[in-house]
Amino acid sequence: MFNGDNENQNIICLCPLEGIIDIVSKKWSLLIINEIGNHIKIGYNDLKKELGVISPKTLSDMLKELQKHELINREVFQETPIRVEYTLTKEGIKLRESIIPLLKWAISKKGTVVAHCSCSKIEKGKQFTS
Repeated sequence: MFNGDNENQNIICLCPLEGIIDIVSKKWSLLIINEIGNHIKIGYNDLKKELGVISPKTLSDMLKELQKHELINREVFQETPIRVEYTLTKEGIKLRESIIPLLKWAISKKGTVVAHCSCSKIEKGKQFTS
């Protein structure tokens, strides 16, 4: 990631992010990863409720894509009606952990107030501090 010589020690190569950016830059990717992580395991309907305004098609498409990239697991329970639960894979957990420094930076820059947070685990209007 870093060039070894002293002259260019502040240069960072973003090439390793090339494929990852395609995944995480999509509007719902990190929100879905985080929400699944917040709940450890969560069903489709509960996930949709947590995310709020996401359409069923968008959620289904994003879940399939995240599963394809081995960031989430999908477990189907043969019940009536069929029940599905989502969990993070080891790579999904690592991705979620890697965004924590970014969140801390964002909080430090704004003194973020959560007014429109869809996460049921956060009290509305709560002031965040780093």
